[in-house]
Amino acid sequence: MEIIRAENSGFCFGVKRAIEKTEEQIEKYRGTGRRIFTCGPLIHNRAVTDSLKERGVAIAEKPEDLSQGDIAIVRSHGETRAFFKALSDRGVETVDATCPFVSRIHRLVMDAAEKGKNIVIVGDKDHPEVRGINGWCGNSACIVNSPEEAERLAAGEYFIVCQTTIRQELLDEVTDVLRRKGCVTEIENTICSATSKRQKSCEELAKTVEAMVIIGGRNSSNTRKLYEISKKHCKSTFFVENIGDLPLKEIKKYNKIGVAAGASTPECVIKEVIADMSEAITNEKLSMEDFMDEIDASLRLPRTGEIVDGKVHQVNDKEVIINLGCKKDGILPASEVTLEEGQKLTDLFKEGDEIQAKVVKTDDGDGGILLSKKKLEINEHWNEISDALENKSTISVKVIRPVNGGVIAAYKEVSGFMPLSQLSDRYVENADEFIGQTLDVKVTRVDQRRNRAVFSHKAVLNEIKQKQIADIWAHLSVDDIVEGTVMRFTDYGAFVDIGGIDGLLHISEISWGKLRHPQEVLKIGQKINVKILSMNEEKGKISLGLKQTTPEPWSVINEKYEVGQIVEGKVVQIKEYGAFVELEPGLDGLVHISEVAHKRVANIADELSVGQMVKAKILDIDTEKKRISLSIKEAMDAPAEEVAEEAAPAEEQAEEAAPAEAPAEETVEE
Repeated sequence: MEIIRAENSGFCFGVKRAIEKTEEQIEKYRGTGRRIFTCGPLIHNRAVTDSLKERGVAIAEKPEDLSQGDIAIVRSHGETRAFFKALSDRGVETVDATCPFVSRIHRLVMDAAEKGKNIVIVGDKDHPEVRGINGWCGNSACIVNSPEEAERLAAGEYFIVCQTTIRQELLDEVTDVLRRKGCVTEIENTICSATSKRQKSCEELAKTVEAMVIIGGRNSSNTRKLYEISKKHCKSTFFVENIGDLPLKEIKKYNKIGVAAGASTPECVIKEVIADMSEAITNEKLSMEDFMDEIDASLRLPRTGEIVDGKVHQVNDKEVIINLGCKKDGILPASEVTLEEGQKLTDLFKEGDEIQAKVVKTDDGDGGILLSKKKLEINEHWNEISDALENKSTISVKVIRPVNGGVIAAYKEVSGFMPLSQLSDRYVENADEFIGQTLDVKVTRVDQRRNRAVFSHKAVLNEIKQKQIADIWAHLSVDDIVEGTVMRFTDYGAFVDIGGIDGLLHISEISWGKLRHPQEVLKIGQKINVKILSMNEEKGKISLGLKQTTPEPWSVINEKYEVGQIVEGKVVQIKEYGAFVELEPGLDGLVHISEVAHKRVANIADELSVGQMVKAKILDIDTEKKRISLSIKEAMDAPAEEVAEEAAPAEEQAEEAAPAEAPAEETVEE
């Protein structure tokens, strides 16, 4: 013998919610003496209502049955607008346990009535849910429960809603009639998806078994519909309310039996019926212990912070209702899901989807368990941040806003702190330039318990720089000539950036001549070609030379200078015996004191000064001793008096050579 239970059988979301709210009121007012009522039977199940009665919960059929201070629980079927007002007028504390899906229908018909629309409710006019719906549109709706009743409606435009527990076929039949009559219809299919799923699974199971057992209250509309559906496909269908109604003698005749239950049927009743059938048919002693694991699982509620798995029960634009396999359903509001712009919950989820979320509250205020996908994602994001810290890997964060001492930066859904000193590898005084930027960072600290994470962009920049430096060291060699940028000066030289590494250009290596400061020939930011003189990777030091990129002056002196040549230079040093004149950096010549002027010079400083530009004649070049003799006086014209003095002795000698008295003719001839 095989017993198969239909999927989606037993308490629906709305019924479970109503029972939970009632349980809360019993606990809240236990021992206070305040009376608790349900407005009509809470659910169509005598076992449940009898149990509630034993615990002090009575049934009130109308507001007049209640007094000030009483607690009234409005069942999942809902009530009319006037009913709620009457309770309020009597000072009754109202607990609204109306199923959210029924409350939605109330809002739909109220809005339609305000717009003057003709409303049709497809359903049983005597069902409390339908009466409640009609009460929210001023009892102005036309109620139809068959195609024949739809035929009697006058032609016109209709706004259609339906009882949550009717068959889809009935809604289709009614709307087909209205369309055929030429009525313009606006349809809101308000059949509860749980109802349609329950009916469908019952129908599919009834087609495959020899007998069906439908468990539920005799007054339950949705259970009766299950019975009708099952009967169409399986003639041996039995309607039972509890174990006492179970026809065991009949059941024993069948080898394959299906079980379905209405939305108002408690799980314990379903389990008891199945256990009793198993025991009777197989003659094996089966007890509820066989089902305890499943029952315990259904009764246990997840704790706050727990990660749970479930199946999507229903989706709308505001929330996702999730079956968690326990006595409460999970509620995942849109605010707890990361949605892209223009995206809706219905774009992400559909009924039957497996879903994982984090428990935020074990009671969302409406009897459900409040869930969050965002907080689950945040958990995952914290794990990613922790992994980045452990593995020293890089993540990307977006700088959100400045705070004292730094900025707040976000990694997905997690916010962390980045000090000003860690924003860059340079000094940062104001963080405004970084706001809105996405930066690669290292995680330097994580404290998930306190929701703290610290990031560093500087660490990433330093890592990049170290890689660049390592690459530079690998590709540089002594004697290489590379391009660099002058970065800063010191008294002893200049630091030059050669692609990520600063090398020292000592003042003695800048020029072949003598310098007092590097600024004499270099500027900050200037691009120059330098030669690598030495490298020490362990100490991270590189020595550079600039003068080595040009020939040493003495090595090419014969190509540029010769004896007798007039040259121009700058007086760079004065001594008692003469002055040194720089012809070019690294090439100085000596002007002896006797070669400064045509006259006798006692103090050379009276004639020349350091920095003065002069012209001089090269008297001698000694390449072995690296000496150049210069003469300033040889490069200038002699004074007139000196020329006259030199000319006078010559005339006198000429006169002495001539005869004392010579005839005029002889003189002429001569």
